[in-house]
Amino acid sequence: MGTRWIFDGHIAGIGTASGLRAVLGLWQQSPFGAFADAMVELPAGRRILLAPTDEAADFIAAVYNFDEVRVVAVSARQADGLLSVDAGNLRVRARLGARTALGAAARLIPTAVAVHPRWLRAVSPLAGVLSPGVRTAGTAGAGRREYYGVTDLHRIDAATVSWDGLDAGPLSAVRPAVGFGFSSVPPRPGLARVRTTVEAGPVTRR
Repeated sequence: MGTRWIFDGHIAGIGTASGLRAVLGLWQQSPFGAFADAMVELPAGRRILLAPTDEAADFIAAVYNFDEVRVVAVSARQADGLLSVDAGNLRVRARLGARTALGAAARLIPTAVAVHPRWLRAVSPLAGVLSPGVRTAGTAGAGRREYYGVTDLHRIDAATVSWDGLDAGPLSAVRPAVGFGFSSVPPRPGLARVRTTVEAGPVTRR
């Protein structure tokens, strides 16, 4: 059996009217301890990783595709219906909304099933139908496989986003889809409770 890395926490997907899109990871548990990171795609398409340590940056950059990797101070907080992230040139302040229909459906599935690679391989095609651009299983960098097990999903109803001190414009759909890996976040901005599993080595029967 190959090596397995598990990241447990939240992923937020945010789009702006200017075309800047961001995927924010807030990890309560990971091989690198608790940390947060940000993947930013600028309006012209340049993809930038903002990570807090060399170790985390090297791992994430090996799994996803970026044009630039920056190791910067990253702070993130989610509480009382608000999400705030400061990472290098990126500043996000977002207000969370109600649980979505997909979030309600995800909560009906036992967690052990919802995050299992066998289940995630089976439902990946359906995920793309329900939420265009989204897949729950696919191939990552360096011959690895990756799985996204979502157990809850809330809307993001409003956000202010700035890059290099400039306002990126009002909250908007995540369009076009981000191009960091095999899956995008849902087009509608949201915050997902998720367990991400990355596997290396031979695919084993489960």
